[in-house]
Amino acid sequence: MVKRKKIYEGKAKILYEGPEPGTLIAHFKDDATAFNNQKHGQIEGKGALNNRISEYLMTRLDGIGIPNHFIRRLNMREQLVHQVEIIPLEMVCRNVAAGTICKRFGIKEGEKLPRPIIEYYLKDDALGDPLVSEDHVSAFGWASSQEMDDMVAMTFRVNDFLSGLFYAIGIQLIDFKLEFGRQYEDDMVRVILADEVSPDCCRLWDIKTNRKLDKDRFREDLGEVPEAYAEVARRLGVLKDEPKLKLVDRETTE
Repeated sequence: MVKRKKIYEGKAKILYEGPEPGTLIAHFKDDATAFNNQKHGQIEGKGALNNRISEYLMTRLDGIGIPNHFIRRLNMREQLVHQVEIIPLEMVCRNVAAGTICKRFGIKEGEKLPRPIIEYYLKDDALGDPLVSEDHVSAFGWASSQEMDDMVAMTFRVNDFLSGLFYAIGIQLIDFKLEFGRQYEDDMVRVILADEVSPDCCRLWDIKTNRKLDKDRFREDLGEVPEAYAEVARRLGVLKDEPKLKLVDRETTE
């Protein structure tokens, strides 16, 4: 077996050196975390499901002109991606009140927002990924004004497209998180979508029942976590036969 060079390991994925310059291999793990890594667990089969779901969604987004790092899926848990310089911001787009926005503004969970809202969070686990403003982004040089314009425009386009795609399969897109990176080609640089698009970074509710089909089932100890991920995959048409999945809790800290 050829030993691969590990480039980076995060909470949900491991990045290895790719077979060609400018590429990486993204390995999707079964590990699950919540509340800034205070709650830990493992969802057996999650990595394989997220790999397939993200492959499908990234391919569909590429089809409408959203450039992203996905090249091709290699196996059940890995995909080949373009290497990018990750911009240290998380773009969160909200359609319906859920999560931290409810606590910050006293909004009831499930209340439809007046319009889609984009929030910016600094990618820094040690600081708890704090909410930041465009002034912070500009002052500290995390992204240029053109990069911010590009990321906001792409986030709104992703929201429009995914909202319709999920609605067609009976799922409401509550909110989601995107990450972007700089792709360098000779003397050119462009901003493209990176990371993943999956139930790990999207809130997805069944339209008829409001049943949660995302990582909130893990965060809130609702049970049936792998079943929810598998349901999303089935409705998208990327999973025909449900694999044997189970949730294994390793440690929980409130």
